[in-house]
Amino acid sequence: MSAASLRAEIEDLTAGTSAPDPETAREAVVRFLQALSDGQVRAAERGTTGWHAVEWVKRGILLAFRVGKTRRFQPFAASSNDDFHGSTLEFFDRDTIPLRATQGEAKNIRIVPGGTSIRAGAYLAPNVIVMPPAFVNVGAYVDEGTMVDSHALVGSCAQVGKRVHLSAGAQLGGVLEPVGARPVIIEDDVMVGGNVGVFEGTLVERRCVLAPGVQLTRSTAVYDLVRNEVYRASAERPLTIPEGAVVVPGARPAKGDFALQHGVQLYAPVIVKYRDSSTDAATALEDGLR
Repeated sequence: MSAASLRAEIEDLTAGTSAPDPETAREAVVRFLQALSDGQVRAAERGTTGWHAVEWVKRGILLAFRVGKTRRFQPFAASSNDDFHGSTLEFFDRDTIPLRATQGEAKNIRIVPGGTSIRAGAYLAPNVIVMPPAFVNVGAYVDEGTMVDSHALVGSCAQVGKRVHLSAGAQLGGVLEPVGARPVIIEDDVMVGGNVGVFEGTLVERRCVLAPGVQLTRSTAVYDLVRNEVYRASAERPLTIPEGAVVVPGARPAKGDFALQHGVQLYAPVIVKYRDSSTDAATALEDGLR
C-alpha cells in the first residue's frame, strides 16, 4: 500500500468523534505500524520551512493505542511466522503495539542482549547499534550508522539523524499529543554526551556536540559566548541549537538580594565554540572544556 493510500485510510478512521469499526481499524494499524517500522512514513519531516510534525502519522499512533487491548506477551522460541509479535521477556501492553522484529543480519543492525526493547512502529536504519539496556519507542526514527548506548531513551516520534552517538543515559523526550507538536529532532553527526536530556521539541542541528549533563527544554535559555547571542524557544519556533555548536553545562547568577547574598546560581547551558571542518566531535568537546 502506498503512503498516500495509508494516509487516506488513517485519516478516515480518525475523523470525527465516533469510534471506528474495531476490526477495520486494527487491520489498518498493522499496515501503518509496519510502514513506520520500515521507514516508509515518519512522524516528522523536513520541508522548505524546516522540520514539522506529520499529524496524520501521530493520529495513526494514537489510533493504535485506542483500538488495542492489553494482553500478556510471553517469552517465545523465535519462529518465522511470529516474528512481529515475538518477545524475549514477559510484559503486558496493548496488543497492537508489540515489540518489533529486526532483521539484524540483513541490515547489519546490532542489538546487544541485555534488556533492550524496540517497539513496533519504530524505524532502525541499516548499521544502527543499540547497546543494552535501551528503549526506542513507537514513531521514533533512527537513521544509518547511529549508536544508541546503554540506558538511552529515544522517545515516541523522536527523529535521530545519521551517524549520531547517543551516549549512556541520554534521554530524547517523546510526544504524541497534541498531534501538531513537533518531536525532538537530532540532525546528522551530532554527539550527545552522557546523561544529556533533550525534550519538548528541541532541534539540535547537524554536527553539534552536547557535553555530558546538558539539559535542553522549551524553557531553557542557551548562551552563545562565541556569537554573543541567547537562544530561546518561542511560540513559533522551538529551542534550536545552531549547526556545529559545542554546548557545555554552565551557570548564571540568580536575581535578587537573597540570591546574591548566598551566591545562588542557575543552570545555563553555554556554547563555548563551534566545530570546524577539521575537528571531530571528541576533539571539539575536549577543546571546548579546556
